[in-house]
Amino acid sequence: MSMKYYLLCMLMILTATAAEAAPKNLKWVDASTLTIINKAQPDTVTWQRIDTTHYDNLTKIAATYLSYSTGIAVTFKTDSRNVYARWTTSGRKPAANNTLINQSGLDMYIMHDGKWMFAGTGSPKAGKARQEAPVVSNMTDSMKECVLYLPLFDTVKDLQIGVDPGATIEKAPGLFHGRLAVIGSSITHGSSASRPGMTYPARLGRAFGMEAVNIGLSGQCKLDKFFSDIAADTEADVFVFDTFSNPTPEQIEERLRGFVKAVRKAHPDTPLIFLQTEIRETGNFDLKKRELERSKRATAERIMNEIIASGEPNIYFINPGMPIGDDHEATVDGVHPTDLGFTRILQHIQPRIEEILRSRGIK
Repeated sequence: MSMKYYLLCMLMILTATAAEAAPKNLKWVDASTLTIINKAQPDTVTWQRIDTTHYDNLTKIAATYLSYSTGIAVTFKTDSRNVYARWTTSGRKPAANNTLINQSGLDMYIMHDGKWMFAGTGSPKAGKARQEAPVVSNMTDSMKECVLYLPLFDTVKDLQIGVDPGATIEKAPGLFHGRLAVIGSSITHGSSASRPGMTYPARLGRAFGMEAVNIGLSGQCKLDKFFSDIAADTEADVFVFDTFSNPTPEQIEERLRGFVKAVRKAHPDTPLIFLQTEIRETGNFDLKKRELERSKRATAERIMNEIIASGEPNIYFINPGMPIGDDHEATVDGVHPTDLGFTRILQHIQPRIEEILRSRGIK
């Protein structure tokens, strides 16, 4: 490498670093003093969905996942022209089917003409625990209503939001009304969404104007008792369950009836909406996987139809529940939907869920 080329590379690196560094005179605010939404239960560590000490039957991996900030968001108002963020994560490297922004980054939306519009991301650096990044720059100085989603697959130890000196930043309660709780697999957790605000629970929340509690645990949602315990302890106006993606047909047969009974006992009048799992692309040519998935869907359909036929009120089964299209272009790995896959799922389930909410007088 020539000295001239080396110096040019160093100059480019230094220029990029300088461009990303936050101005020194920003006003920094502890995000925990703003409005926090989408937490499953209020009495937890600030940026944690569930207080795992309440449940002695959690598996180790489930406890780890529940310590993540998945689905949690901060709402605030600001007239700042620029918004920056500082946050601390574990510094873990991204999984094969996640983007770095999905796993450890931030995702911000601003209300515009009555709709939530994407504003920018806080992009983390791989392998780093302490992060600092611009989220959105060069805006007008009008007062803006903002929602900032936290990482999907990482713990968050602290979060600060930086605004221009002299700018206002304040709490923004009341931007979301009512609570939608979604319990499920990696699909619910948000594997392969491009960024935190693109999971289907988050998108349902913005579409309905409701808080969207995400209790997705990648690979772990097998109708275990701890899931029904968590659902029992979580307050929501409606529950959506993606509970047939992870268990075997035998587990569905053994556990589904008891799971529904336990959740219904805790929430006797709340709508419980179950989604049939997707038809996985991994079974296109693998006959063993194809048969396993067919058997799972058939078992879930049979038992859900039995439960509904028994006369149990306010229990719904959306089937198909996760259609991703038949062009074979909507997943990362044959299982986890991309943003396109999530869009196709939402196009199918969102009108049905909205219909159920309206029938219950939930706007």
